[in-house]
Amino acid sequence: MIKKVLIANRGEIALRVIRTCKELGIKSVAVFSQADADSLHVRFADEAVCIGPPDSARSYLNIPNIMTAAEITGVDAIHPGYGFLAENVYFAHICNDCGVKFIGPPGDVIRLMGDKSAARETARKAGVPIIPGTEERFSSNEELMDACESIGYPLIIKASAGGGGKGMRVVESPEFLFKAYQQAASEAQSAFGNDRVYIEKYLQQVRHVEFQILGDEHGNVIHLGERDCSIQRRHQKLIEEAPCPVLTPRLRQEMGRAAVKFARAVGYTNAGTIEFLLTPEGKFYFMEMNTRIQVEHPITEEITGVNLVKEQIRIASGLEMKHKKSFNTCFGHAIECRINAEDSVTFQPVPGLIRNCHFPGGLGVRVDTAIYPGYRVQPFYDSMLAKLIVHAEDRDEAIARMLRALGEFEIEGIPTTIDFHQRVFRDPVFTSGRYDVGFLVGWDHRQITSQTAHT
Repeated sequence: MIKKVLIANRGEIALRVIRTCKELGIKSVAVFSQADADSLHVRFADEAVCIGPPDSARSYLNIPNIMTAAEITGVDAIHPGYGFLAENVYFAHICNDCGVKFIGPPGDVIRLMGDKSAARETARKAGVPIIPGTEERFSSNEELMDACESIGYPLIIKASAGGGGKGMRVVESPEFLFKAYQQAASEAQSAFGNDRVYIEKYLQQVRHVEFQILGDEHGNVIHLGERDCSIQRRHQKLIEEAPCPVLTPRLRQEMGRAAVKFARAVGYTNAGTIEFLLTPEGKFYFMEMNTRIQVEHPITEEITGVNLVKEQIRIASGLEMKHKKSFNTCFGHAIECRINAEDSVTFQPVPGLIRNCHFPGGLGVRVDTAIYPGYRVQPFYDSMLAKLIVHAEDRDEAIARMLRALGEFEIEGIPTTIDFHQRVFRDPVFTSGRYDVGFLVGWDHRQITSQTAHT
């Protein structure tokens, strides 16, 4: 069993891992930048090491400094959390080369899944449906045009090494193709150091549905049900729920089998997520695989009763998973809101001092956060302050519980997205469950129209 873990991350996910380590009797080591010296993950870890100045490139992304901290504290494993180095192939290999267990999948799997084109080809070979498209490089504009005509408009150009909406362009018609292709390639090069892009048919009115995967080193691979992540802004998730409101038991089994088949095809171990697009007709297509724990993992924990971080550590220790069968049936309904330090209209991050805060409680309410009264939200990192999670017997009760919890959630000193979430959970399109990834575009329009009429 792993005995001492360094958490190569910050904020609520670092605190989440530290808490699990304490429950397992494992020592924990926090690393922190100078800006995070007063953070809760530093306070509650057994040891803490400063790894650099506030800039993440010189601290949380600084592999030599992190590995030095691992060496001087004598850890035998590193948990990367999500973001930062969680899907960095070089970091995963360095950990293992130094005799420190990387709590995640093998580096070769991270590399394969980090190339979206290669992931698509892997899915195709495994018999998992993929969106019509092409990964080839084009020697001329004529070849590019012909390929896009065969796919059909609208289409979407995506960075092969990308994620988070970078290097991505939707093309509605041929006259915008060449400019969009060049812009996507240029943005991909800037963001990921790789200008390779691929093209897919752009599916409209789809839902973003992902399956949580666990695999161990003894050949066991299961899924733990799905999460609907369709409420997004600029390809960034804001609200997630589990299970998906429109998935039938038959479709859940079919998609779950496809997710497990894909994970087996790549030899996956530890926690990961297979992401699909689901059409209104019930057809689904592989989109990508995330080779890490996800921000939204708590809602899966709520409907399955499985501590995913605990399972990550057990798997990395070489143990078999406690559960050997997939979860085609789960318990109740769970929803997560990401509470961000942002203007709720423009969604622009707003750092600053939290003068006071009060967290909601009661049955079925969970808050994952690392903020406290007097905490200063830094401008150097992601704007997420907290994850508000509710669990209830059914979806209607979960929505009512979320509205109640949002009403109790108070953060003073900076603007947050709490009121945005309250408006969403009162929207009849959302409450009906019949929304898709374009919900916020239509929702913004409905809100503006309503406000104008009121004025």
